Amino acid sequence: MTRLIIAPHVDDDVLGCASMIDADAVTLYCGVDAFHEVSSEERHREALAVQEARGNAIWWPTTTPCDSVRCHHYETKRAVNEYDVPSLIADITSAINVYRADEVLIPWPSYNQDHRAVYEAAMVALRPHDRNYFVRTVLVYEGSQVNFWDWAQPGTAFRPNYFVPVDIESKIALYSLMASQVRPFRSPEHLRALAAVRGGEIGAEYAEAFMALRMVVEA
Repeated sequence: MTRLIIAPHVDDDVLGCASMIDADAVTLYCGVDAFHEVSSEERHREALAVQEARGNAIWWPTTTPCDSVRCHHYETKRAVNEYDVPSLIADITSAINVYRADEVLIPWPSYNQDHRAVYEAAMVALRPHDRNYFVRTVLVYEGSQVNFWDWAQPGTAFRPNYFVPVDIESKIALYSLMASQVRPFRSPEHLRALAAVRGGEIGAEYAEAFMALRMVVEA
């Protein structure tokens, strides 16, 4: 099962779908910011540490240095937190057509302007289309702090209908590799608590939750 994970920033993939990051996964980072107390170079190193631990491939913006054989680059002049939907649509569509993954995972839009832009662009890129590759399974992943203020749009909320058991200790260890992003409002304790709630919904100890937007089952 191959999958493409669309991540607004470095860390969103680990926070939302660590259980899905493996050697069959490709993470498309839409941006690598340099304003969260550390440099963009440090964020690059953190993401590459996760790659070394899990074996996933990475697709970076062109400006991102990377010497891993499983790193690929795409051309963009987009600044983080200044995401424009048209350029995101083009980048995500290109990744979909190149990797032709069985599954694509996209972020819940939440209250983050950049997550909302990525979600909107992904919805356009993933539409049924006669020229673009058709992805059979589309899942929306949950952000760790979203439930503190879950307002993607008035009247909407994250309502999971697809769950994957997760080794929470492995997820927290993976998160610790992105040390600059370990913050009080998305602490390891919060990750553990949310995973326990999601696990309780399916009779497991810990789980990650998703919203299935499309699942096509072979006859």
